[in-house]
Amino acid sequence: MRHLARAAVVALTMATLAAPAIAEAQSRRDRDDRREWRQDRRDDRRDYRRDRREDRRDWRSDRRDDRRDWREDRRDDRRDYRNHRRADRWDRNNRDWWRGRSDFRDFRGHRRGYWYAPGYGYHRVEPRYYGYRWQRGSRLPSSYHRYYVRDPYYYGLRPAPRGYRWVHADNDILLVALATGVIADLVLDIW
Repeated sequence: MRHLARAAVVALTMATLAAPAIAEAQSRRDRDDRREWRQDRRDDRRDYRRDRREDRRDWRSDRRDDRRDWREDRRDDRRDYRNHRRADRWDRNNRDWWRGRSDFRDFRGHRRGYWYAPGYGYHRVEPRYYGYRWQRGSRLPSSYHRYYVRDPYYYGLRPAPRGYRWVHADNDILLVALATGVIADLVLDIW
């Protein structure tokens, strides 16, 4: 029995000494597991941030490319429009430039006592203004102000300043002050 008691004492001593060692080993294993878990989380967050950063760069690059493409397309459209407009403009050297234009579809030549305004048609004119030679500084009657030029660019005219308007008067185009009717500029013998 003594052997048994001695063995029990030794076993108890071993258990009391081994329990902290086992607990220490267990806690060390837990600590290592937590450290690995934290390191894995840190790596995952780092990878996530790197992926987001790359996605933002790609998105910005795509957006920049889209804007560049849009600007190039717009520039090409403007060039095409300008080239088209140049080809479709009034030409003083070509007397038949007006043929085929929609605003001249009812034009049948000059008629005595009438003026023709493109897009408006023929309208009766006071006899004193038929064949009248307009000059800068003279006045256009207000009843003729309504026959304004719809597309000054077509005739190679600059845009009318504020308070002025390009107006058809017989086969001339006049820049008229709307308030007073005074002629500021003119282009004679358009057709």
